Amino acid sequence: MSDLIWLSEAQMRRIERHFPLSHGVPRVDDRRIISGIIFVIRNGLRWRDAPAEYGPPKTICNRFIRWSRMGVFNRIFAALSAKGANRIS
Repeated sequence: MSDLIWLSEAQMRRIERHFPLSHGVPRVDDRRIISGIIFVIRNGLRWRDAPAEYGPPKTICNRFIRWSRMGVFNRIFAALSAKGANRIS
């Protein structure tokens, strides 16, 4: 599939400070999972229809649910929108 979405290293650096710390077992590749979440949501897919390149669909879905409940994505969106507002001023 050639239309896969991959966050760049620069994009990951901008958002990774908002990720929760890993306790115990290290998390799988954050860039791969976050890119998978974006791909699924952008294309209106079910989690199980995520391309295999992003990893197991259950991992993608669980990360989205867990981080959504923790407010991780809200913090990322708030930080990115605040930075965007500063550039316009």
